[in-house]
Amino acid sequence: MRLTKQKHALNQALGKMDNFFNAEDLHAEVSKIGIATIYRYLTLAVKRGELHGYQCNNKAIYSTSKKNHSHFICEKCGSVKHIDVKKLDFLQEQMKGKICHVQIDVRGICEKCKKG
Repeated sequence: MRLTKQKHALNQALGKMDNFFNAEDLHAEVSKIGIATIYRYLTLAVKRGELHGYQCNNKAIYSTSKKNHSHFICEKCGSVKHIDVKKLDFLQEQMKGKICHVQIDVRGICEKCKKG
């Protein structure tokens, strides 16, 4: 893929993003680039494995983390938090093949929403 000025600007903006963000967050960093272009860029970045994409409350959320990772997603407020999952050796034994990537999404109600 050719690196245009827009793609370069988007790559730079990604470096400023928190671990979780949406298209509007990225658009706020590069407001001169149209939102449709940003959505196309994000879709391609997910397909290429450069980003991880998630659906939360019918909204696309993206992560720059490239490691195996797990998340807790609040179904009420949409917040996303990392879960530390270290012991997954049993999966390798069950699958009998080679696991290349693990992504686990746990959904529920976060502590803040549970109290409120």
